[in-house]
Parts: sequence; structure tokens; C-alpha cells
Amino acid sequence: MPKAWIIDVNMGYGHQRTAYPLRHLAPDGKIIHANDYDGIPLKDKKIWLSSQKFYEFISRFKKIPIMGEAAFFIFDYFQKILNFYPKRDLSSPTFMLKRNYSLFKNGWGKDLIERLKEKPLPLITTFFVPAFMAEFFNYPEDIFCVICDADISRSWAPINPQKSRIKYFAPNEKVYERLKMYGVLKENIYITGYPLPNELIDKEDLKTRIINLDPLKKYISKYKTLIEGYIGPLPQRSDRVLTIMFAIGGAGAQSEIAKKIIKSLKDKLEKEEIKLIISIGTKKEFKKYFEKDKVELVYGENIDDYFRNFNDALKRTDILWTKPSELSFYAGIGLPIIIAPTIGSQEDFNRLWLLEVGAAKDQENPNYTDQWLFDLINSGWFAEAAMQGFVEVEKMGVFNIEKILLNLSK
Repeated sequence: MPKAWIIDVNMGYGHQRTAYPLRHLAPDGKIIHANDYDGIPLKDKKIWLSSQKFYEFISRFKKIPIMGEAAFFIFDYFQKILNFYPKRDLSSPTFMLKRNYSLFKNGWGKDLIERLKEKPLPLITTFFVPAFMAEFFNYPEDIFCVICDADISRSWAPINPQKSRIKYFAPNEKVYERLKMYGVLKENIYITGYPLPNELIDKEDLKTRIINLDPLKKYISKYKTLIEGYIGPLPQRSDRVLTIMFAIGGAGAQSEIAKKIIKSLKDKLEKEEIKLIISIGTKKEFKKYFEKDKVELVYGENIDDYFRNFNDALKRTDILWTKPSELSFYAGIGLPIIIAPTIGSQEDFNRLWLLEVGAAKDQENPNYTDQWLFDLINSGWFAEAAMQGFVEVEKMGVFNIEKILLNLSK
């Protein structure tokens, strides 16, 4: 397998989580953070930091009535995804895109690309800005951009898309069509699916999950032949209790929801009739926030440890409760999703995609989780959603990306 530079940005978890399953393609397995690599010029670092701090601030500020909502609306307007229909030419560059290219003209990103030129390999980035930098500063090898949302804004396509040589790994047909609207040539778009971690694509995990999600066998009794046709015979019983994971995003804006869930499920948690896992990422402050609660925490001292621990926990998880970020694509491993409130236009569209697939459901009032959650479980709905995601969502993104790299290297 040919090697490639794997590049992300460590701003939130989304772009890093997308790069993590591709790390084996990188020299020494090392992923490069475009905004935080060894030797990054101070002026470049400041540009990245300003945008990161503003996003984290605005995500938390959104919770403040009226003022916060108004501020976030203005921020989100500049990265808004327009309605898909009618299909039309949307190739005109946005204000933010023009601003990025003006920063390139002043040298933003040149240092990174010049370093990579010393050992030119195919470049795969999970964020659009490094792809634009590579093209702007004449990187000599292939440039690939992995898209980590189910629909995207104009920001993902370069300023002159018809003349660009950037190639895209699209997670679904919608993104393929959207990129064409933005002017990207169809020969530069590959529909690969999202790069899910190989260790999570496990039918044995799904078999246990189906048993836990349908205790009254309402779904299983109707569709046993269909289920076993996809994943094989189901076990007679599960070896663990029903397990839910609640994932707190990189900006930490959902911690209050987790507290409400814990309070609602308190009796069942104390009796060990259910298990709750809270994914807190690399944020130490959340350890203390949840220390008195009867929950398991998924944490890592660094991002690699966190992703490794997260994936280990996800293998024994039955339901994922999260805002519809890049984790939306994890429905493909047969993991039903409860959708927490969205943050931003791209999450609104991820939510719509999940609902269309049939792999997710909007959260009800978390204060009454002990009521509505078990109504859904007893109906067999979550088991059906697990199978919907497994069947409908492309799972082999890593393999498909590897195959494209291999073919282009011949």
C-alpha cells in the first residue's frame, strides 16, 4: 500500500476522528495537524487559533437566550448550506472562501506545504483548508480531501473549482451531487463512504446489540430471516446489560444534557439494569463534573488515546446519543443514534440524512429518558434502526480510499 501524508486540524474532534482510521497510510503512522505541527510559524498559528477560539466560544454562547442565538445565527449564516433543490450552479465563491485565499497570498500555509514537498507523497486531508493550501503553493503530488459530513457548504470547494486538481472522497451520493453544483469536476469526485475504523465493523458486535435492543423480540420475530441473511444467526442471549453512550462534542456544549440523562436513569443505573458511558474526550474538567455519577467515562490524555478508548467502548455500546456530527456515519456499523440538538447548518443536514436513512431519532425530553427510551426499546424500534444503518450506510470507506490510492500509484 502506498504511503500518503495524512493531515487534519485539531480543532474539535471531527476532522481528527476522520483522519484516525487512515493513520496506517502515513509515514510512521503519524498524522500531521495543519494548525499545530512542530515548527509552525507563529503568524500561521495565530490565524488558526483565532478561528478555533471563536468557534468554541460561539458554540457555548449559543445557549444564552436571544443574544447567544442571534450571534450564532450570524456566524452560521456565513457557512450555511443552501437548499439542495432546485439543482443549480452554486460555484460562485463565498466571502469566507475569498478571505482564506487572501491569507494564502500573504503566506498562510506556505511553510507546511514547503515541508511536505521535501518528501512528496499523495496528500490526504480531512479539512478543506490544507487542500487549498497545497494547490495554491503548487504541491507536486495528488491532493485528496476527505469529507466528513453528509452534506457540505460551498466552503469545501476551491475558489476556481473547474480548474482545480483537488480530488474528493465523498461519503455519499448527496455530497457527490453537491460538489458538482459547486463546480467540482465529476472526475475529481470519488464516492468512497466515510472512513469508519475497521475494528468497529464487526457482525458479532451487532448480533449482541440486536438482542439488547429488542428484549421483547418484536422486531426479531418479524424479520429474523432478513437479519440473519445479513449478519448470521443471533445468539440466544446477551452477555451484558443495555449500554448507551452519550458523546460530548469538542466544544463541550452538551454536558448539561448528560446530567439530565443520569438523573432520569438513576434507579436503573444503581440497580445495574442499564449502563451509561459518557464520552468526554480529552477534557479533564469533565472528570470532576461526572465523578459522583454512576457512569463510565471515556477519556484520553491525548487524542490518540481518546479515539482508541472511544472505539473500544463503542464495540460494547448499543445506542449512541450524540449531536449529528461526523459520528452520524457510525450508524453504518449498526449503531442506532439518538440525535442531540444540532449546532450549525452542517449538523442540521447530517440530522436530515440520518432520519432519511432511518438509523436515528431526535431525542425527546432528557428529563424523562427513563420513560420514552424504554418505550422505544420495547417496541423494537432501535433494533430496526440498527439494521437500517448497517444495510444503508457505506462501511468500507477506508478500503475504498486504499484502493483508489493503489490504482493511482500504478
